[in-house]
Amino acid sequence: MKKLFLLIMVFALSLSASAQCSLCTKTAQQLGEGPAKGLNNGILMLAFTPLALMAFLGYRWWRSQRPSQS
Repeated sequence: MKKLFLLIMVFALSLSASAQCSLCTKTAQQLGEGPAKGLNNGILMLAFTPLALMAFLGYRWWRSQRPSQS
């Protein structure tokens, strides 16, 4: 389970490395440096919500599946 958590964390931290599709990359190149960073940040913000929701639901599922400690 710890390996899965580590894999998920590595994936989540690597999102900022390449957050643009090829069409967005071409658009960002035409916009210039400043607006391109804003576009990239917007893409990351839009990606964060579903990832955070999946992490929360996964944590709740994990908590419900582990044996109760008494």
